[in-house]
Amino acid sequence: MHASCRRRSIAGVSLSAVLAVLVAACGGQGEADRGSDDRVRVVASTNVWASVVAAVGGEHVEVTSIIDDPAADPHSYQAGAADAAEVASAELLVWNGGGYDDFFPQLAENADAPTVVAVEVAGETGKDVAAHEHAESVEHGRDHEHSHEHGNEHVWYDLPVVSAVAERVAGELSDLRPQQAGDFEKGAADFTERVDELVNEIDEVAERHAGAKVAATEPLAQYLLSAVEVTDLTPHEFSAAVENETDVPVAAQQRMLELVSGEVDAVVRNTQTTTPATEKVVEAAREAGTPVVDVTETLPEGRTDYISWMGAQVDALAKALDE
Repeated sequence: MHASCRRRSIAGVSLSAVLAVLVAACGGQGEADRGSDDRVRVVASTNVWASVVAAVGGEHVEVTSIIDDPAADPHSYQAGAADAAEVASAELLVWNGGGYDDFFPQLAENADAPTVVAVEVAGETGKDVAAHEHAESVEHGRDHEHSHEHGNEHVWYDLPVVSAVAERVAGELSDLRPQQAGDFEKGAADFTERVDELVNEIDEVAERHAGAKVAATEPLAQYLLSAVEVTDLTPHEFSAAVENETDVPVAAQQRMLELVSGEVDAVVRNTQTTTPATEKVVEAAREAGTPVVDVTETLPEGRTDYISWMGAQVDALAKALDE
């Protein structure tokens, strides 16, 4: 059953208070359970980061994701008592940060477990990820990397950051289970090697299509678009309105309709954030024969592997640009 279907909001009691009680209740239970199952209990905010942990930890981890429903929006997710119980029993917590999954640090603040926060790891790699501040200027290729990405918390579309998170997870798991440290290091190395192969594929797409023009319904995949060196012509007013769930200005809507009707090579659509405004854009694109590339915030139902999921999205973008 999906997370959004099986979890209910906590009413009348603060989440911190509930979590404090659960931490106390679960404190001794974890040691008792570990006797029969020595896997590290890891809780991640979404199934994206859970899939990275699973790739690193393999059989030595038991990973739970709070959000695994493709229809759930991490921005607005309301945590429930079951979520608090999951976090309280965890030995390692992994979440995105940057304002994306704000429900999770509220759960984690009283939990007695080490943490890995992807946006913090990104900051350590030199990425500027101040949440919710998207630049308005649009330039070409890598020259506009920071203007697009400043404030973009969707760091799981930045593959070098994902590799860095995997390495950090391996380090935390090794601290928790030193006897399996070699396995965790190998898991991270194998995962990073697969990420590097995907980076090479992206570079090949960039060689063919650098400078191509796209429009996006929301700045979800900006790190990927930047790596492919395409020019994103999306009006800032359009993407900001969609992301903030406000009405799209008439002028921005009209400009998007013009763009997708022949001025861009592809349209990138976040299928988990659809509005009447974005659907009008997609409809206009299809009428004009402009390819539409669907991207998602979490792994779709039936997928558990980060590489295959991201690889499929890279392939879809490449195919659209090849048309």
